[in-house]
Amino acid sequence: MEKTLAQTPSNCLKIVLFGPESTGKTTLAIQLAEHYQETWVPEYMRVYLEKKWVKSQKSIEKEDLLAIAEGQMNAENVLLAKAKKVLFLDTNLLEIKTYCEYYYQGFCPSEIKSAAAQNKYDHYFLTGIDVPWEFDDLRDRPNDREIMFRTFEKELLQNSLPYTILRGNQKDRLKKAITVIEELRKKN
Repeated sequence: MEKTLAQTPSNCLKIVLFGPESTGKTTLAIQLAEHYQETWVPEYMRVYLEKKWVKSQKSIEKEDLLAIAEGQMNAENVLLAKAKKVLFLDTNLLEIKTYCEYYYQGFCPSEIKSAAAQNKYDHYFLTGIDVPWEFDDLRDRPNDREIMFRTFEKELLQNSLPYTILRGNQKDRLKKAITVIEELRKKN
């Protein structure tokens, strides 16, 4: 595995917000980090693509994928060192892999696939599509949300990863997430 995609070992509980675009992952990551007075890892793909969009009005291309994955892992590893007991991730390499394969008809760089399989997380929150889709320059598939949700869930199931589906308003999602996290903390 590429060293730049390797996950720093830690006993910290790692929680991933996972799912289609515009389903409240960032909002929930921020809320959970505030609730637990912990840190959260922003979605590096968004940061990377916003810069690219401003510069060239171009969206993601295959040539961007490894740089995005490396930036995501770098951010995760840097912020993991600052986390006390829980780290919240507003995406991870498995999400990047899932998007790669969806947008590029099954293609994803082998380095990303390998790292996504090797890096470990304690729990995934799969965010439902029952919230309104919000337009921005980077979101481009409002009509694919149901397909994407099923694609993300299939990825979790195929990899036998622990997950909880979060639906409802922000308050309901936050409450359910906290309940799950408290159970995980008791086991840790």
